[in-house]
Amino acid sequence: MEPITILLALAGASFGYAGSQYVSKQKASSADQKSADKLALAKKEAEELKLKAKEEVIELKERAQSDISTEQKELKESQRRIIDRENNIDKKFEDLDTRNNDLRKNEEDLITLKEEIKQIKLRQQDKLQGIAKLTKQEAEAQLIDTVQKDVSKDLTDLVSKLQKEAVRNAEGLAQEVILSAMERIAGDVTAERTITSLKIDDSVKGRIIGKEGRNIQALQKELGVDILMDEAPGTVVISSFDPVRRQVARVALENLIKDGRIHPGKIEEIVQKAHKVIEKEIDQAAEDACREVGVSGLPDQIMHHLGELKFRTSYGQNVLKHSTEMAHIATIIAEEVGADVRVSKTAALLHDLGKALTHKIEGKHHHISGDLLRKYGMGEEISHAAEAHHEDIDATTPEAMVVRVVDSLSAARPGARNISSENFSQRMSELENTAKNFKGVDKAYAISAGREVRIIVESKIIDDFTAIKLAKEIAHKIESTMSYPGTIKVNVLRETRAVEYAK
Repeated sequence: MEPITILLALAGASFGYAGSQYVSKQKASSADQKSADKLALAKKEAEELKLKAKEEVIELKERAQSDISTEQKELKESQRRIIDRENNIDKKFEDLDTRNNDLRKNEEDLITLKEEIKQIKLRQQDKLQGIAKLTKQEAEAQLIDTVQKDVSKDLTDLVSKLQKEAVRNAEGLAQEVILSAMERIAGDVTAERTITSLKIDDSVKGRIIGKEGRNIQALQKELGVDILMDEAPGTVVISSFDPVRRQVARVALENLIKDGRIHPGKIEEIVQKAHKVIEKEIDQAAEDACREVGVSGLPDQIMHHLGELKFRTSYGQNVLKHSTEMAHIATIIAEEVGADVRVSKTAALLHDLGKALTHKIEGKHHHISGDLLRKYGMGEEISHAAEAHHEDIDATTPEAMVVRVVDSLSAARPGARNISSENFSQRMSELENTAKNFKGVDKAYAISAGREVRIIVESKIIDDFTAIKLAKEIAHKIESTMSYPGTIKVNVLRETRAVEYAK
């Protein structure tokens, strides 16, 4: 390389280095200036913030001092009110002390005054006893006797008036509810009598009896009934206290006669089939009754006894139909009077359950019903309502009263039951004799087919007030000693006649 070229290259490099150093110095100088400017700006802003902070501190201080001053004023005001209240309380205590002292003094004066009045009263009583020549007890007795005589008639009139008002107000609503229920439910439910006899040809009787009576003995042994062949021509009479057995015997005899093969071996087979037929009929009758009245969930034992009521009658009235009719009427009446509908209709359906067992268990049927229902967990409300449908147990619930009412409705309406003329005459005599046993009764007549007993009393012995009491006593006596369907009206009549002759 030539020297000149080298020199030029060195010169260019030196110039470039110098130029770059100059540029760097210029840039550094510019950066220092910018930094100085920013620092100055920051200092200025810091001074401003510091000044502003001081102002805010001063303002907060002034505000705090103002708040403290306000609170001090409120505190002083509260202290003043408390001091005033304490002064008022102290004043009231002083007033109370003064009043207590006054009351204590008045009480002492009152005690003294009472003692003086008591002494005056005793002196007056002594003077009155001396004047009247009567002791205090004798005077009180005479006064009570006089007052009783004076108010007796008024009291009798008042009692009669209250009774008439109660009857007038309650009778309309009761009749409306009962008649509505009867109109909706009344039907031909009266009397399907249990069949205890069969019409057969006399020629078949000998085959039923069998050689040396073997057939009829086998029948009676298998069925547990008495079979009477000679009661009437063309008739076989089945006798048993158990209505279900009578039905089994009826079915078995009918099937034997149809089959024609009557011998001990066939009798046993037919009787077993008859048992199954009747058991099925019992279960079906219970299911139909429950479905008809809308009762469900009864225990199997209860259902079985309920179905057995299909073959039980009371005065010619089928007990199961009587029970279902009662359940329908009880539902309507319970809705009207606000009683429990479920309890009322269930108790009405099961109230005569004991009649299915009266030939097996001693006691009245309604007591047996209550015991059975409690035994199988039907609940006390249902058990009591069913058991209390007769008068020897007090009906303590609205549902029990509903069941008692509908039992009378179903049993007592015309055509529901029948009774023999002998039993009818006996009941009429018992009704009249029960009333005649009371003191002051002159005559007694059972009228309206035993629905009313009319009693004539001696006016000199029985006054108006006693007549009211006598009617209640006779009604209670009839309820406790007699058995009858429906209700009996006790009507006591008292008449005073004054007769004189003008001559």
